[in-house]
Amino acid sequence: MTERPQHAPFPCRGTPDGSADQLATQLIRLVRLVSRVKSRITKVGPEGLESAAYAILFHLIHKGPQRASHLADILHSDISTISRQSSTLVDHGLVERQADPEDGRASLLAVTQEGLRIFEANRRARNEWLEQVLSAWTDADRIALNSLLSQLNNHIETCGPLADRTGKGECT
Repeated sequence: MTERPQHAPFPCRGTPDGSADQLATQLIRLVRLVSRVKSRITKVGPEGLESAAYAILFHLIHKGPQRASHLADILHSDISTISRQSSTLVDHGLVERQADPEDGRASLLAVTQEGLRIFEANRRARNEWLEQVLSAWTDADRIALNSLLSQLNNHIETCGPLADRTGKGECT
C-alpha cells in the first residue's frame, strides 16, 4: 500500500494520487459545474420554480405521495424549506395535497400529470446533455463511473453525519 500525501498545496495539479484532498477538490468542482448546468438546462416549467423543488418532484414520482416531514428527512432539508418549495409546486399545479389515509389531520403531497410532464421534459434535457458529455467514453468507462458513484453515494449515506441523527455514525 502506497502512502498518500496528507495535503498537497495544489490538489488539482499533477497526477491523481487518490488523496481525500484531491477528491474533495474534484467533488467541489463537480457540484459547482452541475449547479451551473442545472440553471441552464432546467428551463422547462413555470417561472419562479427553484431548481431544488425538482428534488421533491423526483421523490414523489419515484416513491409516491409523501408527507412534507418525510420529504424533509430524506432530502436532508429543513421542513420550512420543503413547505415553501412544495407550496410553490402546488401553486403551479405540479403537486397536489391529498388527505393522508392513515391520519386525516395530515396531508400527503402527490405529483400531478403536469408535474410529471415537466419533470420528464427536464429529465430528457439532462440526459441529452450527459450523452453529449459522455459521447467519447467507452461503455466500460461509463459502467465504472456509475459503479464508483453509486459506491461513493452509498458510503456518504452510511458514514459520518448522514449515518444517524447524532452525526457521528460509523462507516459500514
